Amino acid sequence: MTWSWKLARIAGIDIYVHVTFAMVIVWIGVIYWSQNQNFGAVLTEVGFILALFACIVLHEYGHALTARRYGIRTLGITLFPIGGLARLERMPDVQTQELWVALAGPAVNLIVAELLFIGLQASGNPRPLHRMNVASGAFAERILMANLFLAGFNLLPAFPMDGGRVLRALLATRMEYTRATQRAVKIGQGMAVLFAFIGLQGNPMLIFIALFVIGAGQEASMLQMKSSLAGIPVRRAMLTHFSILTPASTIGDAVDLLLTGSQQDFPVVYDGRIEGILTRSNLLKALSGTGRTAPVSDSMERKCPTAETGEMLDAVLARARDGECHTVPITESGALVGLLTMDNVGKFLMIQAAWNARKRKIA
Repeated sequence: MTWSWKLARIAGIDIYVHVTFAMVIVWIGVIYWSQNQNFGAVLTEVGFILALFACIVLHEYGHALTARRYGIRTLGITLFPIGGLARLERMPDVQTQELWVALAGPAVNLIVAELLFIGLQASGNPRPLHRMNVASGAFAERILMANLFLAGFNLLPAFPMDGGRVLRALLATRMEYTRATQRAVKIGQGMAVLFAFIGLQGNPMLIFIALFVIGAGQEASMLQMKSSLAGIPVRRAMLTHFSILTPASTIGDAVDLLLTGSQQDFPVVYDGRIEGILTRSNLLKALSGTGRTAPVSDSMERKCPTAETGEMLDAVLARARDGECHTVPITESGALVGLLTMDNVGKFLMIQAAWNARKRKIA
């Protein structure tokens, strides 16, 4: 992920730290040093923040490992100043699975809080829970209360937070999934307005969270597009008039094709086999580096997904988003018969929307 450093790989999942997270740690250290001039106090507070984010990592692993039980990979976990994000390759298609994946994160925080509470009870001099807080007290007490806060806050029904995903899963048992998402997004954005109002009273973190929740509309739009494409075979939206290159073709040949048509990426074919894709970005990079005479085989992407004409459009697009190539060669009985591009999918959606509008008018 851009502007992120890989911190570790645990249980087959990469953990990244966003640069802004590191900046916040330094900022907290500077603030406490300027207030106390005490190196021990600085280490304590920075240690508390690091322990808190270790609990956030455990929270995200709750999501990731539960998703793994349902055959869903996690592409990575990234730590941001406002929390963590487990990037799943897809959301569960079954509502009960999404429910358990969403609840797994807060459940981990509750388990951590319970273990800390048991440890404090065993220490022989425990304080009542209602007298503990996040800002002061023993280190273990502060972490315990922070985990309770994380569990409770994440369960607020503000999509795309965990509680919002639980709400969507429950709504989806009563209505169509896309409509359930839209309903959950609207409820979440209503709460975001409340967060922003409270944040303006002196809590900037709530303003950041409000912006995060408001941005959930993008997921709703993506889901709506996925719903529109479900059940449609690739052959209906693929580009059938296209140009190809061979491994011996030069960058100059590709430049000429780029200038004389609207095609952006070019399949490289040898003896009927697809060897790779020369993307526009790789073409321009090669042109500025090695020049027009270099063979395209030196610059093409070799690990590009392909699809058959009968495959479903939404599934093929999901594969394309995860790869380096956003143009997918389409084959039939092993022969290249078309290309699937985002531009062509966009045109297909516009035509489909216009046709559906006409059918509604006639009805």
